[in-house]
Amino acid sequence: ETFPVASLTIETKAGAQKISVEVATTPKQYAQGLMYRREMASDAGMVFVYQRAGKVSMWMKNTLIPLDMVFIDDSGKITKIVERTTPMSLDIISSGGPVRGVLELNGGTTSRLGVKAGDRVTLSGVFD
Repeated sequence: ETFPVASLTIETKAGAQKISVEVATTPKQYAQGLMYRREMASDAGMVFVYQRAGKVSMWMKNTLIPLDMVFIDDSGKITKIVERTTPMSLDIISSGGPVRGVLELNGGTTSRLGVKAGDRVTLSGVFD
């Protein structure tokens, strides 16, 4: 699958952090995600956008790089962050509640940028 690219902004206490993201919106794109990739640029990520908010479960099957998973509610607020997930793991990573999107970043990026639960995400047409 190919993915459209968009600019996403995370509003942190340190200021706005802009990230170039690939946007997954279809079941085939959700299934592929970042599988089999050996690297990702430090200012890049992938965001999974769902039609409506709901509980989401992710895993790292066939994903070769550690990721930070950022769970985002309908209003664009970050509700949960799971840092440095384990590559190739089949462990379920749950949103813990209803979310409209999941942002995947290189492992350690949320710490490096100071991203915390409660921060806001803006993505044109989705989290405005």
